Amino acid sequence: MKLAAAALLALVSLLAGAAAAQDYPARPVRVIVPFPPGGILDLVTRAVTEGIAANWGQPIIVESRPGANGNIGIQLARSSPPDGYTLMMGAIFLAVNPALDPNSKFRASDFAGVALVGVTPNLFVVPATLPVSSVNEFVEYAKSRPGKLTAGHPGTGTFGHLGTLVFASHARIDLVNVPYKSLPQAVPDLLNGQLSFMILTSTFALPHIRSGKLKALAVDTPARLGELPEVRTLLEAGWPPDRVAVQWFGLVAPAGTPRDVIRRLNGEVEKALKSPEAAERLEKLGLLIRHSSPEALDSLIRSETERWSQVVKERNLKAD
Repeated sequence: MKLAAAALLALVSLLAGAAAAQDYPARPVRVIVPFPPGGILDLVTRAVTEGIAANWGQPIIVESRPGANGNIGIQLARSSPPDGYTLMMGAIFLAVNPALDPNSKFRASDFAGVALVGVTPNLFVVPATLPVSSVNEFVEYAKSRPGKLTAGHPGTGTFGHLGTLVFASHARIDLVNVPYKSLPQAVPDLLNGQLSFMILTSTFALPHIRSGKLKALAVDTPARLGELPEVRTLLEAGWPPDRVAVQWFGLVAPAGTPRDVIRRLNGEVEKALKSPEAAERLEKLGLLIRHSSPEALDSLIRSETERWSQVVKERNLKAD
């Protein structure tokens, strides 16, 4: 009797999930962006969600909830009902923030992956006046000047900060980290030589490279960029794969969201990414489209959480 009841309950749950997915979405969906509007996270989110909304004929509301290095928006998404009507665009902060703040009220496991959207190429750049032309030359230059070269980044726990730490640790160089509130505030100091090094997205870096004010030493993508075919990848420069950090973006939902709804969303993201309009917008942002299954995104988030937690622990980093 107990086995029969359990089987019946499982069947009812399965049928309810299927029905929910079939009727979904019956009302507008909101996607939380835990950082200010106008940034790359916001722009990527809008490019994807507008494509989905066009297919659905149902509005998707992008809601910016910045603050506390993303924690305000993350907590809002986490505490929302797991019904597919509240989603969030996730990135490295989802894996890093709980490690930076042990009292954080969320964990990466509080979210279920929906779909990886893409990765952003990051360029290792220096002012044009610095007498180096490759990442290996920079390493040798820095080794001869321990504690003399500065590296800018937009705050503790950001990709620019953690990527620089991984780079410096592997290269065994001593860089002085200089935090800023945002990349736009840091770039002028890099251009005039007050900063010696930064990791910048291709969107930020390319105009200044083309103008001759910055030099690109390497790119963190598996293959060279079409816009800068002469710039070698970190892998080509001899960096092992586990020492190359990649900035990713992926749509997530509160844990417990029905799997049928997640699979439906995953398919809608894939269709949106294949549309010429979304592809063009994302390409202008420098994003390399990399759609994945929900399970693959879950696996990526787990591995990123493990990796960056170790970096935070080794460096004794704390949230600003």
